Amino acid sequence: MKHFAIISVMTAIIIGSVSCEKIGGDNPKNNPYKKLELTTRSAEIARQGNDFAFSFIDRVNDATPENYIISPLSMQFLLGMILNGAQGQTADEICSVLGYGSGEVDAVNEYCQSMLQQLPNMDKKTKLAIANSIVVNQKYTLLNSYKETVVKYYDAEVANMDFSDNAGTTKRINKWCSDHTNGLIPEIIKSVDPNMLAYLMNAMYFKSQWGQKFPKGNTSSETFTAWDGTKTSVPMMKNEKSFFYQDNDVLRAVRLPYGNGVYSMMVILPVEGKTLADVTNYLNSKKWEGFVSSMVSCHVDLWLPKFETRFHIELNEILSAMGMPSAFDIIKADFKAMSDNALCLGIVQQDAVIKVDEEGTEAAAVSSTNKIEAAAPGAHIVFHADHPFLYFITETSTGAILFAGKYSGK
Repeated sequence: MKHFAIISVMTAIIIGSVSCEKIGGDNPKNNPYKKLELTTRSAEIARQGNDFAFSFIDRVNDATPENYIISPLSMQFLLGMILNGAQGQTADEICSVLGYGSGEVDAVNEYCQSMLQQLPNMDKKTKLAIANSIVVNQKYTLLNSYKETVVKYYDAEVANMDFSDNAGTTKRINKWCSDHTNGLIPEIIKSVDPNMLAYLMNAMYFKSQWGQKFPKGNTSSETFTAWDGTKTSVPMMKNEKSFFYQDNDVLRAVRLPYGNGVYSMMVILPVEGKTLADVTNYLNSKKWEGFVSSMVSCHVDLWLPKFETRFHIELNEILSAMGMPSAFDIIKADFKAMSDNALCLGIVQQDAVIKVDEEGTEAAAVSSTNKIEAAAPGAHIVFHADHPFLYFITETSTGAILFAGKYSGK
């Protein structure tokens, strides 16, 4: 049998609570809000990236009836590294899926570099770590030009390992994932394939405190109603404060800031008569940007479940359906800018964890809409997330979606 190599791609992310570890920056004067500093083209890439994010969320939502947690931004970093190894139609398809025009590799690299360098240092009450790694089968080689690019723009660790030593290499790959997700994702593969060219990985870890914590004494068991009418009892956190809120004829949303406000969780409920699928089908970057910019400060009676979600998903079919089938086709794929031995992508997957509690969260041009009733500043809003909802963790100045998930009950 002819020996061949396939690129395998993996992403590990984690989000979770901060109750067991104190994060610095208690004095607001020492932790001011600041915006990302991006070039004009990088700012455009950020907006285009949200089109990818919403398409990605919509596909995962349709494919996943249960709770999920994913990272669109992590997948953007990973596809950015892959894009640098692609040529011809394969590269054009990846650019199209990411929402960028063909031939934009340099702009994508500069954007990813800016995000990698700035995001972890924007809020002293938030710990955000982003890491990239390429583990290469020592029987094969990556092109020097490719290695230099991913090291320069993605700060990627590139290591050669003996894939015939299955146990040893598997242990080292899993240890890298565990080390970069604070131990919350200790295993990402069961074994290595000796015919693989390389494993590409991105890990993101996010841990932050709510700007306005939920009083622990307010948490109590409440009824949560699933779409099929099934009722369960969940620990419901409660807070009655001023939050930014808005609604339209499809969705209602409240913004819960972390730390100094650089990062926020947007909790999204469909309006009566709509479903979460209606919400994900409706959203795109222009609509979302307009919706967020119209949010106003309201007095909100907020209920939010205390929850934890662990999720694994293989993404080959989803990414193919989004527009990059050539990357998975041995005949059509062209990754010769990565290695003379590269044929096509193997398994693309994400593994993720989120924990949300009273303290916070740990993880390892506007299109017009007709509003039913726009929220007025200072209005009293009842926002009880006691039925299925979506949530996004975003960077405020660009609206970039770091993480997205669905909670539909236990």
